[in-house]
Amino acid sequence: VINTIAKLAKSCTLRLTVDKLYFILSDKVANGGVSMWCELCQGNFFDEFQMEGVAAEHNEIYLELAPENLSRALKTAQNAKAVKIKLTNKHCPCLRVAVELPSLSSSSRVVTHDIPVGVIPRRLWSDFREPSVPDFDVSIYLPVLKTMKNVVERMRNLSNSIVIEANLSGEMNLKIETDLVSVTTHFKDLGNPPWASEDECQSSTQGRDLESMAEARIDIKKLQQLLAGQQVNPTKALCNIVSKRIVHFILLHEDVSLQYFIPALA
Repeated sequence: VINTIAKLAKSCTLRLTVDKLYFILSDKVANGGVSMWCELCQGNFFDEFQMEGVAAEHNEIYLELAPENLSRALKTAQNAKAVKIKLTNKHCPCLRVAVELPSLSSSSRVVTHDIPVGVIPRRLWSDFREPSVPDFDVSIYLPVLKTMKNVVERMRNLSNSIVIEANLSGEMNLKIETDLVSVTTHFKDLGNPPWASEDECQSSTQGRDLESMAEARIDIKKLQQLLAGQQVNPTKALCNIVSKRIVHFILLHEDVSLQYFIPALA
């Protein structure tokens, strides 16, 4: 999970609550930045978990960190007997990752990494709320991510932007158009999530012609980063398109959900 996030963001916010961990990137989508919301249940990752927030009614901690640093620290933990992550304040606030490695002698070897973090004050917490799912025109399951990644990587050599279009008949196209070349890859029979027709609040899909395409042109590099960052194929991957405004990706693994928002280019 951390390796994926390290590919998507140089810096992100880690929000800790009693039962969940969140990795949040909230560049303002309105200003052309991507945003991300990744949610993990701590019970699936830790045998023991103790935390104390600023107050009983605000039992949360918000930290700013470079995911690449955490990813590097955890790489040393691949064959570890135990890993302990602790928030400390040595010379500055740090996440201490203590990795207990197997040893031939009776004494254990422990490798410690101190990762500097910034503690985000409570007055700024409201900047890190879960982004609302936009009122989309089309919601569709994605093709196998590896296939999609290969297509996007080839297209990236030809253009800086890509058009994603899809309809409610399970069809999706990836298109690039430049002065010299026009390339389209078609995917069929992908299926549309049930909420596309059930959910009352998704009014824009109501009465929509099943064949008509919703499309958005996005930065191909941002899409490539998302696809390249996937270390394991998710159990479900889908995308919601708000025509000419935003593409919202949802990747679900067994114990992790990742949402990623890429704004459309003008």
